[in-house]
Amino acid sequence: MLHHASLGVSDLARAAAFYDAVLAPLGYVRVWEDLRPGEADQAVGYGPRGGGDKFAIKSRPERQRAPSPGFHLAFAAPSRNAVARFHQAALDHGGLDNGAPGLRPHYGADYYAAFVVDPDGHHIEAVFNPAR
Repeated sequence: MLHHASLGVSDLARAAAFYDAVLAPLGYVRVWEDLRPGEADQAVGYGPRGGGDKFAIKSRPERQRAPSPGFHLAFAAPSRNAVARFHQAALDHGGLDNGAPGLRPHYGADYYAAFVVDPDGHHIEAVFNPAR
């Protein structure tokens, strides 16, 4: 249903380093970037290698606010190991733990996920669910 999603971030360089690290284990890379100094709409887009963006971060240093805790983004992971690597990369790059890697049987028998909060307060998840 969704074509892509984007989030505002207060520090684009910090956020890009965070998302470069956490999305790499999931198989997502920078597919474009607009980093022109002094431009208001600096941004970085992520997606599968050789594909278009599915997720972007946009510099919004003055107006950035994370959505309420009821909002989060879940990224598809190729394996349980990738979920664990996502979680560790987040902690290593300024993210906060919001749920360690593990099964979440209340979401489904094979639902394996980890939850973190990025440096700007956005709630994100990596999930491996082979049933889907």
